[in-house]
Amino acid sequence: MAPTAGNGLSSKRAEYAGRSGIKGLLDNGHTTAIAFFASLGGLVYGYNQGMFAQVLTMKSFIIKTQGYAATTGIGQGLLTSILELGAWVGTLLNGYLADSVGRRATTMIAVVVFCVGVIVQACTENKSYVFGGRFVTGLGVGSLSMIVPLYNAELAPPEVRGSLVAVQQLSITFGIMVSFWIGYGTNYIGGTGDGQSNAAWLIPVCIQIVPAVVLGAGMLLFMPQSPRHLINKGLEEECLQTLAMLRRSNTDDIAVRIEFLEVKAMRLFEIETSRRKYPQWQDGSFSSRFNMTLADYKSLVTNKSLFKRTATACLIMLFQQWNGINAINYYAPYIFKGIGLTGNTESLLATGVVGIVEFVFTIPAVLWVDRVGRKKLLIAGAIGMATCHFIVAGIIGAFHTDWPAHRSGGWAAVVFVWIYVINFAYSWGPVAWIVTSEVFPLSMRAKGVSIGGSSNWLNNFAVAISTSPFLSASNWGAFIFFGCITTIGVFYVWLFVPETKGLTLEEMDEVFGSTGIAAEDHALKHRIESEIGLLALLGEESESQIETEKAGEEGVPTALNGDSAANGNASRNENATPSKSATNHEE
Repeated sequence: MAPTAGNGLSSKRAEYAGRSGIKGLLDNGHTTAIAFFASLGGLVYGYNQGMFAQVLTMKSFIIKTQGYAATTGIGQGLLTSILELGAWVGTLLNGYLADSVGRRATTMIAVVVFCVGVIVQACTENKSYVFGGRFVTGLGVGSLSMIVPLYNAELAPPEVRGSLVAVQQLSITFGIMVSFWIGYGTNYIGGTGDGQSNAAWLIPVCIQIVPAVVLGAGMLLFMPQSPRHLINKGLEEECLQTLAMLRRSNTDDIAVRIEFLEVKAMRLFEIETSRRKYPQWQDGSFSSRFNMTLADYKSLVTNKSLFKRTATACLIMLFQQWNGINAINYYAPYIFKGIGLTGNTESLLATGVVGIVEFVFTIPAVLWVDRVGRKKLLIAGAIGMATCHFIVAGIIGAFHTDWPAHRSGGWAAVVFVWIYVINFAYSWGPVAWIVTSEVFPLSMRAKGVSIGGSSNWLNNFAVAISTSPFLSASNWGAFIFFGCITTIGVFYVWLFVPETKGLTLEEMDEVFGSTGIAAEDHALKHRIESEIGLLALLGEESESQIETEKAGEEGVPTALNGDSAANGNASRNENATPSKSATNHEE
């Protein structure tokens, strides 16, 4: 069964938590505004997903690419899915990049790469330009899909963290909605036949550069650095000031100092643990850092606690993709044609409604995910989606041989596709990214989220490349397949996915069980929390001392041996006074 959070620090921390939901978002208005701006990355991601579904059906684009992707089949699947392949590579590269240069700089790099890909697509003379441009664009999109939820999660207080991460999905759905209607409008430029202007598809392709450039400029000029990245680099004073700025408070506020000390305690714990795990790689050289990074990635699979987190992130993303949402986002016009909407304009109009309902019904998740919780939304959404899949499959199976005589049946199937999208929008769309961004510890977060994101994009690629041939072979069979996978997802979430609502990122060890951490690590973590003053602020100092004494009686060391312990102690100041020098400078 799924692990549950224990007592201890979580219960004490809850006393200082603010309100959740829309009131919490308003209470944290400054942080909320920053998260919405950062989620321009999600808008770019969503726009690119929806835009190509429209462009594929445009006569001028079909002529420009010599009819390569004019009908469902492997060619159309390849041209669509090449972006997802690039995005998968982008997420893998981002794990190292995000930790090395920071979240802001990584975002700016992703924006530049994205714009290069768009420019190549705009210069299309044949299908090769589209393949190359979409792959490069995918590198940028994949990077943004990973860095934005990570950035928002690290800026957010725990009581609204889920909502602010869900803003990413809201932005994605807004991008999809806008792209559908822009494509619907530009489809009329020059007519819808052989005389259609190239502007019909060039405008949707090129306009996406605008939000990307705005995001890059904002990251360069005024967006704050992640407090957790600052603590990773040892910039304690800047981390504390950033937290105070984000919370619209001052550095003496007890809630701000508790949050700062939580971040600092986890970082110090991980530094000392790294010294213990990798004593041979402490010289600060590139090769040593590379070897530690490689070993950390390996530990995501070999360490039992980390493997649980990695499996959770990867499987959640697998079910998010194979429940069929991007089969609809990428091929909606062709799906609707296959259920009786034979006109291109009519199918594009029905696709536009998909964008509207997907955006509108993501809003409740942003407002209520931190109240309702992750598991309930995932289970409810999956049940609704699976039901719709099976109903649509039944309608197609019954009437596909004579749609003109069963127009009402066709429209009934369209309505259930819309209901399916509603169930996805309030559940798996935002919540999958929330869970992935929450479950990893500080030192492994960027690497862990990059693995989860890469699972999303790898499965996204598989869906994109296989759906078009699948629809060509059996329209109703595709819906049955996606319905079965979604049903399996219900049982997976029910049995194995933990509820992470309302916990700080640093407390996620409790969710996956402090029992999964060795007794020595547990004692070390408590010692650090005590030495930097966190336990004293929370009124747990005496409890910590008792636990440490018990650990000592049982033969568990409460300090590291040798120079590592000395260095670790030297890196901490009494009573949580932030240091302007790097706590890991000597590394």
